[in-house]
Amino acid sequence: MDEAVVRRLVEHVGARPGPVHGRNGKIHLRQRLRGYNRAAHLSPWVVLVDLNHDAECAPPLQLSWLPNPAPYMCFRVAVREVEAWLLSDRDHLARFISIPVAQVPLNPEAVDDPKHTMVELARISRRREIREDMVPRPGSGRMVGPAYTSRLVEFVLGGATGWRPEVAARSSDSLDRCLRCLRRLVKGSK
Repeated sequence: MDEAVVRRLVEHVGARPGPVHGRNGKIHLRQRLRGYNRAAHLSPWVVLVDLNHDAECAPPLQLSWLPNPAPYMCFRVAVREVEAWLLSDRDHLARFISIPVAQVPLNPEAVDDPKHTMVELARISRRREIREDMVPRPGSGRMVGPAYTSRLVEFVLGGATGWRPEVAARSSDSLDRCLRCLRRLVKGSK
């Protein structure tokens, strides 16, 4: 899902996404970050990581992972998880999962576990297929349903009725910073 979000954001700021690296989790990503940063001396790079519970706030995490970002590096931290960015487009998300907009948190970045919140919202959906896809089956031991990711990718890439980064950025400081960083990269690489 993070890949779909990054691709959507890059396209949103008027650029074309390139190859995707680092699909093997946070530890793998951190091990390769210095190499990505070296590459960002020559061409634009975007690295996105969830804050989760690794730190209390994003700036210390960014500083510890990448103290000296290259000129073309956009290293961003989604507070707490990228789901918070999706929750920040309250109207379209509520319509997508078929729930009252009042159920969607007003400040998703203050939510301790946005993924869990997303699952709980799907649990009250009026659409059976959303519940079946996004909510884990009882006794499965899973945190999300079998098609959780594909449903949220559908929302992210949903065109006019899908996720709106500009609207979401009004309620998400970390997304707003990400968009500003991406715009700086686009402007600097022309």
